[in-house]
Amino acid sequence: MGHAAGLRAGTRYAFSRDFKKKGYIALSTYMKFYRVGDIVDVVANGAVQKGMPYKVYHGKTGIVYNVTKSAVGVILYRQVGNRYIEKRINVRIEHVRHSRSRDEFLTRVKTNAAAKKAAKAEGKTVFLKRQPAMPRESRTISAKDNMPETIVPIAYDTHI
Repeated sequence: MGHAAGLRAGTRYAFSRDFKKKGYIALSTYMKFYRVGDIVDVVANGAVQKGMPYKVYHGKTGIVYNVTKSAVGVILYRQVGNRYIEKRINVRIEHVRHSRSRDEFLTRVKTNAAAKKAAKAEGKTVFLKRQPAMPRESRTISAKDNMPETIVPIAYDTHI
């Protein structure tokens, strides 16, 4: 038997709603503001078939280039062969959410600026680059408290 290659083939789990998130769509989904230049994640909502993105764009992050009353236009990059092509798709707002990919970067910029300002006031230099997690400090475990213990199995007793 052949394998179906339709528009939504292979989306059984990708487009299904999350555990305990089935049912009506929260009103906050419709109350969010999207502006041109916002970074958004395209995540298809299986409860709404209208304005649903094609399966290849599910989970991708893009930039809003157009806003209409019930949808947004998003610029995404799709891999075709050995290159990435810019694609412009129009998606309803049920299938879009604000991306949190830059949150860590923006907080780091703010803390670095505050650290620089404080260091300049004190006349010191401050190191602002991120560092990988270093190995843990060395430690010695005293043998006095942790004596080795020999463990042997209990002998099997056949006596009744």
